[in-house]
Amino acid sequence: MERIERSSMIKREIISTLQSRIAKDILNIPEKTIALEEPLISSGLIDSFSLVDLAILIEDVFKVRVDDTELNSDVFDSLDQLADLILSRIQ
Repeated sequence: MERIERSSMIKREIISTLQSRIAKDILNIPEKTIALEEPLISSGLIDSFSLVDLAILIEDVFKVRVDDTELNSDVFDSLDQLADLILSRIQ
């Protein structure tokens, strides 16, 4: 039970970091609030150029490797998906 609570807490921290860093560093709109399930790629919020920047940001901030084949809307389309990917790599 404690492990699940810890994972849940870590995931919330990852999402919070992603929300602020994407808004500030990728979108250049620091006041933008990104919802947990808001589509990032399929909505056009993040374009193909920014997608590479997002992958680099994730690798730098969370010290995880993002494979080029993962740079698509199946993996990178929401904060929840991104947090799950990062969480799977840091545990």
